[in-house]
Amino acid sequence: MRLATFNLLHGRSLTDGQVDPARLTAAVAALDADVLALQEVDRDQSRSGNLDLTAVAAQALHATEHRFAAAVVGTPGETFRPLTHDDDGHGEPCYGIGLITRHPVTAWRVTRLRPAPVRSPVYVPGPRGGLVLLRDEPRVVLAAVLDTPHGPITVAATHLSFVPGWNAHQLRQVVRALRQLPAPRILLGDLNLPAWAARAISGWRLLGRRPTYPAGQPRVQLDHALADRQGFDQLPPVTAVRTPLSTISDHRPLLVDLG
Repeated sequence: MRLATFNLLHGRSLTDGQVDPARLTAAVAALDADVLALQEVDRDQSRSGNLDLTAVAAQALHATEHRFAAAVVGTPGETFRPLTHDDDGHGEPCYGIGLITRHPVTAWRVTRLRPAPVRSPVYVPGPRGGLVLLRDEPRVVLAAVLDTPHGPITVAATHLSFVPGWNAHQLRQVVRALRQLPAPRILLGDLNLPAWAARAISGWRLLGRRPTYPAGQPRVQLDHALADRQGFDQLPPVTAVRTPLSTISDHRPLLVDLG
C-alpha cells in the first residue's frame, strides 16, 4: 500500500510556468500511489485551464474514488471568499485539496478550519518580492474511511496555515476531528511545520522523514505522513520512503510504502 502527499502548486511547472494537463497526468502517474493527498488544487481556474485537477489526477492513477474539497471560492492572491457550505462555489473557480484512493470509501468527512485572524509576513521570491503581509485563507480537512486488505483505515488530507502558531492550533483541531473516525488513522498533507514540530504538536508518529521543500534542493520537510499512536499496531510496517523530484511544483511529493 503506497501513501503519497503532494503539494501541486496547481500543477504549475517551475521551468516554464505553465500548467500542462499531460505533464500533470504523467507526474501523478509516476507516483503510482494507492492513496494520494493533494494540496493547492484548482477546480475551474483559468490559470489551470479550467480543469478539475483532482479528477485529472484520479484518472492518472486509475482510481475510482476521489473527492475535491474547496477551501475558498475564487483565486488565492487575488479575490476569494470562504465557503458558506460544502456545496458552495459550483460554477465558480475554487481552490483547495483533494483525496484520491484506489480502495473503496465507506465514509467521507469534511472539517473546516478558520484562517488566522491577523496578516503574517511571508517571503515572496522574485524582483518584486521580499517580505509581504499576507492575509491567511480558510483551510479544510478531507477524511475518508477506506476499506483495505488490512481492514478499515481512516486517511485524511489537509493543508495548514503558513502563519506560525496558528498552524499548530489547526493541527490540534485536526487531531481532535480525526479521533471521531475509526482507527488506525493517517494524516497526509502540507502542514507548514517541520517534522519535529508536527510530531510534538500532534503526538502522532512520523511515517517518513525526508526534506520536501524547496523541490530543487530540499532543506525542510513541510509535507508529512503522520499516524495516530492509537491503532498504530494495526498498520503494516513502513518499507520505503521516497521524495522523488517531479516535473511540476515547488514541493517534492512524499511517498510512503506500507507492507
